[in-house]
Amino acid sequence: MCTVRFEPSGLKAEVQSGTSLLEAAHKAGIYLNSICGGDGYCGKCKVIIDDGQFQSRPTALLTPDEIRQNVVLACQTTVLSNVTVTVPKSHILETSQILMDSNTHRFSELAGEVRAGVFEFDPLVQKIFVEMSPPTVQDHTADHERLYLAIREQIDAPIMQTGFRILQKLPRVLTGCGYKVTVTIGRREQTTEVIELEAGNHSNRNFAVAVDLGTTTVVAHLVDLTKAVTIDTEATYNSQINFGEDYIRRIIYAEENDAFDEMQNRIVHDVNDLIVTLVSRQKVDLQDITTVICAGNTAMMHFLLNLDPTRIRREPYVASAGFVPPIRAVEAGIKINKRGLLYCLPSVAAYIGSDIVAGVLTTRIFTKKGISLFADIGTNGEVVLGNQDWLVCASSSAGPAFEGSGVKHGMRAGPGAIERLSILDNGSIEFKTIAETHPVGICGSGLLDTLAELFTKGIIDRTGRFITDSNARLTEGDEGLQYQLVPATNEHNEIVITQADIDNLVRSKAGVFAAIRILMESTQTKPQDLDAIYLAGGFGNFLNVRQAVIIGMLPDIPLEKIHFVGNTSIAGAKTVLLSRKALKAAEKIANSMTYFDLMSHLGYMEEFIRAKFLPHTDLSLFPSVRSVKC
Repeated sequence: MCTVRFEPSGLKAEVQSGTSLLEAAHKAGIYLNSICGGDGYCGKCKVIIDDGQFQSRPTALLTPDEIRQNVVLACQTTVLSNVTVTVPKSHILETSQILMDSNTHRFSELAGEVRAGVFEFDPLVQKIFVEMSPPTVQDHTADHERLYLAIREQIDAPIMQTGFRILQKLPRVLTGCGYKVTVTIGRREQTTEVIELEAGNHSNRNFAVAVDLGTTTVVAHLVDLTKAVTIDTEATYNSQINFGEDYIRRIIYAEENDAFDEMQNRIVHDVNDLIVTLVSRQKVDLQDITTVICAGNTAMMHFLLNLDPTRIRREPYVASAGFVPPIRAVEAGIKINKRGLLYCLPSVAAYIGSDIVAGVLTTRIFTKKGISLFADIGTNGEVVLGNQDWLVCASSSAGPAFEGSGVKHGMRAGPGAIERLSILDNGSIEFKTIAETHPVGICGSGLLDTLAELFTKGIIDRTGRFITDSNARLTEGDEGLQYQLVPATNEHNEIVITQADIDNLVRSKAGVFAAIRILMESTQTKPQDLDAIYLAGGFGNFLNVRQAVIIGMLPDIPLEKIHFVGNTSIAGAKTVLLSRKALKAAEKIANSMTYFDLMSHLGYMEEFIRAKFLPHTDLSLFPSVRSVKC
């Protein structure tokens, strides 16, 4: 056995000789950036061996200087003795940039709409106070039936059920408090269930947690169901990230290592940690959390419930379940009131999850006469097109490059990440970094800016290739031509964008636009027919929409028609919490959406190839970009 110590945290792991450093990091609870999931081709899991014996496989992803400094790829290095490893700051997961809400005002607006009757205020789980007359010789109605009669005086509940445990304690509770009790009721389709029974009036203590289960991040909101207000929010990185940046990689890992239980434990642990943080901070009793509602992509919902996700990545690409009935939260391992319910918003297909359904619900696309486009660009690019009469949707594997995957100096949004960049006419570069620190890499919005600026300044042509006589910043690097964005200093390395980086970015934007074009062509929708484009998610919330049009990622429409809507996954989940009618609307949305499987669509590859130009092979689609110098 070998001891692997990770600095600067001091955390240790005991592993067998021959174990990879990446596995040792997983065991120690250390996050190492590993986009490829340990296959050795992304080069992101660099660490420094301070002492000890180790063996590394040869790789072209390390420079001679790095090799001399004992920099290794953790996934390609095995330990042969006790070792000490330094984990660079670049692996630190920074939560400050996680998009936790669409915004407080927007949810207040949604709550107002619920109360105003757009969606009738009717929470999925309610606490009601009932006062009953005790039984007498003249009125010998049984306690259980007496309770049902009292409940039905306040709410419409033709079909009711009660759990056996509640039935057993019912007489004792009723007689002990003079038949004045608080009843927690939950809705399961047409059935109203008596979830809990408390002596006295506690109807003002009813809370729920809405959760956005993202591939990269998990966001939770604590909601007071009696007042329809959000009282706190919290977020964390999805701890499954150790096993791959995307969910396909995680499914493969779980299959190869029989680790589906571990995958569920990881995501449930994240949810429970967030709930404990929220209730502790707000001094809420965990027993008063009666509901958890989750929205997320289809794979993440499968991981949460430990459903089989393996067919999501294989033909015919089907989910185990799209509409999951309410279950006891404790059955999934979520720690709230022991009889509290877990609701999962419905999904459409293997690659269109309940987060997208929540987005359509939140933006009200399904109620509008005009045609709208909804896009959530992240690890995948999910798009929905439609109006009150029809909805079509598709998903393209489009976003990884804009999340830093496959880009030499790409990184997640965090301190030191370039988030805005412009190239001036004199060739100098201006940029803005998150937290206004020295740049250490470039995140998605900065990468989009960079691609657009290189194009408009004539440094790359319409195919994305460098024009070799452009300027002095263009040099030959280890991976071919590269353009210097930030020069090196005594303490920091230079930041460049390579030809391979640009190729990846162009492919990513082409995937998004090709998906949009397939939907528009199939419905005979022209750009001028679009009333609005709604951009959701962390990347969509921070991108420069004009630059997105210039590179050909979004249709060329007036910019005032493009709206940022933030985290619509969490907003939609919270709306459903407040109204059974909203849940019915979500189910109707999921049922009515027509899914285009791009992997089998005959025209997709042609559209993708046409979109691999800046902005497109067909310049008539981008009239406002025709005058761009290239």
